[in-house]
Amino acid sequence: MSYRIAVGGFFTECNCFGGVPIDLDRFRQQEYLLGTEILGLRSGVVGGMLDLLDMNDDQIVPLLFTSSCPGGPMTSECYAAIKDELIERLSAVLPVDGILLPLHGSATVEDVHDPEGDLIRTIRKMAGPDIPVIATLDLHAHVTEAMVRYSDALVAWETYPHADAYTTGERGARLMHDILSKGLRPTMAMAKVPVITSGIHGSTEGDDPFADLMRQTKEFENQKGVLTTSLFMVHPYNDLPDMGSGCLVVTDNDEERAIAIASEVAAAYWERRFDLEPQTLTADDAVAAGLKVDGGPVVLVETSDCCGGGAAGDSVATLKALLKTRPNGPAYVPVVDPEAAALCTTAGVGKAVTLSLGHKLDSAWGEPVEVTGEVIRVSDGTFTYSGGIFEGSQGEMGQTAVLQVDSIYILIASLASYDWKDEQFRSVGLDPLNAKFIIAKNPMNYRYAYGNFAKAIYILNTPGPTPATLRHVEFRRLQRPYFPRDEDIPGGGLWVIT
Repeated sequence: MSYRIAVGGFFTECNCFGGVPIDLDRFRQQEYLLGTEILGLRSGVVGGMLDLLDMNDDQIVPLLFTSSCPGGPMTSECYAAIKDELIERLSAVLPVDGILLPLHGSATVEDVHDPEGDLIRTIRKMAGPDIPVIATLDLHAHVTEAMVRYSDALVAWETYPHADAYTTGERGARLMHDILSKGLRPTMAMAKVPVITSGIHGSTEGDDPFADLMRQTKEFENQKGVLTTSLFMVHPYNDLPDMGSGCLVVTDNDEERAIAIASEVAAAYWERRFDLEPQTLTADDAVAAGLKVDGGPVVLVETSDCCGGGAAGDSVATLKALLKTRPNGPAYVPVVDPEAAALCTTAGVGKAVTLSLGHKLDSAWGEPVEVTGEVIRVSDGTFTYSGGIFEGSQGEMGQTAVLQVDSIYILIASLASYDWKDEQFRSVGLDPLNAKFIIAKNPMNYRYAYGNFAKAIYILNTPGPTPATLRHVEFRRLQRPYFPRDEDIPGGGLWVIT
């Protein structure tokens, strides 16, 4: 039997401490698809959903799907426009047999703390209690009471660095088909502990603590009656009540079992809390240590300026440390500064320019630095992702230039873009194998890009809205106690949402 399944949602990650607010133009710049335009997606989470539905001969009812590079909170007008468009399209096609929502789970809006939960609640009220509603989420989602209460099931990605968007879409669509065709009665429980840590030790591969916890979580799926399990390391750069990390379990009509499994994994998560905290160096100390390393590249992980976590990408904190030393080998440095990129482009290749560089988009974290160098390349900033959630799709840095300051090569982009591997550097002719130093502004994906050949990797403690540790961050909405500010909490602070 085939079913009519509506598909629609929005996908972004927000930062409450900085970054550029996300408006509708930001979504349209990356991906904004309406109705039948969605049917062309055959990669990513939506592609996985559509292919599975097609395989089952289900009728796809496409609504709206849009995604953007992370940033600050969404503007109220942006969220209202996306929500209204999606709801209007859903209203026009009801009734349907099921609703699939490809979401992230860590968006925020200027005046709505939980937009994904708000959207799910609205859809549930429209659809009624009997139509299954399933949402897929990033494993960094802030899972809220509204998300759990108003959906039938939540299904999260299983890999970080993220490589399973497509298969997660398949899993969500498969669960939808099984609910409809087999009469399953999904029952959810989410157990959380107040552990707020960055993604530095959040890999799902190898011997990272999060990888061990993920393997433990997924093992429960082998038990009869357990439909799906998900492990969440909450995106730590939101500032929202009841944030925490933990485990979500969906069973076939067995709430007691769902609670027991979720609580067991969450308790284990609390026990690994110290393993999830990274060791860091100042930028000056990391550069000094790198100069003592024979050869290169030496990777300087400036996670505090991660565009993939919502930062503006305009920090020059580590560039300043490199400028003090003038390393005798090439150093590759990315920075987002549209004004500087335009000046370099206007000057042209081979010309010398003097620039005030950095900290213009999000000035709270430092002062610009003045540099004089030669423009060696200009570009339109397009590149192609070679893997991950955007594999095969086109990335956009906007107007882009490479400025050489002695041995330092500064990639100056106009637009923030997600880092998967080294696509941005290679698109402008910079080969990481030739570098002495590379600044990587991502807490995890630098392993894919440089892990096989880097001579040393240092995690930096620099100012910015996406720091490597949350120990010194001043939250306003998230209430203590939470780790790492509070190392010992009676009972691990565990709580359960059903």
